[in-house]
Amino acid sequence: MTEQFNASPRPTLGVEWELALVDPTTRDLVPAAAEVIAAAEKADPEIHLEKEFLQNTIEMVTGVCTTTGEAVAELARDVHAIRQAADDRGLKLFGAGSHPFSDVRQQPVSEKGSYAEIIERTRWWGQQMLIWGVHVHVGIGDRNRVWPVINALTTYYPHLLALTASSPGWDGEDTGYASNRTMLYQQLPTAGLPPQFTTWDEWESYMKDQSISGVINHTGSMHFDIRPAGQWGTIEVRVSDATSNLRELAGLVALTHCLTVHLDRQVASGETPVVLQPWHVEENKWRGARYGLDALVITNRDTEEAWVRDELAQLVDTLTPIAKEFQCEAELRSVLEILDRGALYQRQRKIYEETGSWLEVVDATCAELDELTWP
Repeated sequence: MTEQFNASPRPTLGVEWELALVDPTTRDLVPAAAEVIAAAEKADPEIHLEKEFLQNTIEMVTGVCTTTGEAVAELARDVHAIRQAADDRGLKLFGAGSHPFSDVRQQPVSEKGSYAEIIERTRWWGQQMLIWGVHVHVGIGDRNRVWPVINALTTYYPHLLALTASSPGWDGEDTGYASNRTMLYQQLPTAGLPPQFTTWDEWESYMKDQSISGVINHTGSMHFDIRPAGQWGTIEVRVSDATSNLRELAGLVALTHCLTVHLDRQVASGETPVVLQPWHVEENKWRGARYGLDALVITNRDTEEAWVRDELAQLVDTLTPIAKEFQCEAELRSVLEILDRGALYQRQRKIYEETGSWLEVVDATCAELDELTWP
């Protein structure tokens, strides 16, 4: 088996963003994605929308972009179209890592053969996937740099997660986690942290084993938190919870794009970026999911630690020259706004602690789509 990688001559950018449909009265999820997608695409045939695992979910997918501004503008157009279609049907759009109280048993899976196969294989855990995220693709020019860059990116796993963590509630309870989505998703047999491969040949050998053993027969691929997307010539970063708004999405996309370019250039020049031991990567992932922006994270192989909040502020400074090059300095600096405002999980938890109502949390989360726009 050969794993193709159609190398990208430039560090292009692509974004996938998942939103859900909710009833404004019950605040519960509504399995009407297919209908809303059809109406939105009829109103604007240029947009690219996809049905997702659950019938309540709409995925927006950009084309190949060169800047964060271009990608966010495309997603803003998508949001406008689906919001109009949702409004016409008395529905609201909800963006977060998960829904705080909806019963997973009442949410039907989309009518696609592979989804039914996943449920059949994974059973109870597969049925828990009432979760949404943001995926950011960044073009890489040489497949031999892919895994060194992925390994380096895992060092920043808690940074990307803490910024977007937005799933503290589950089944009507506060889980105590900033991102319960992260803990849920890793239960699937093809999901979780990638192994630390050092060469593309090791990745090909691994995927051959997964095919022969039947691991990926039901899914077609491994759904690692960070993985190669060979068809597009990109690294796909799948760490983040879904955001509730375009403003914070812009910050995440700029940070992910600039960070990946920064690490790729280090590898291309012969430098060795910091790559943590696998057990430190696993611990950092858990800390990011548990504590979000209040996580104390491991920063190097000597097990030194720093607050992820301070690390994020430092990253903005480090990446600003690249952000200027890719015309996303303003978007990158919006990361600092999130540090001041608090991440979505913090805003959600504060409302729940003050009101005791997840209904209020859903209302506030839906409202952010209109309140926190970009620019």
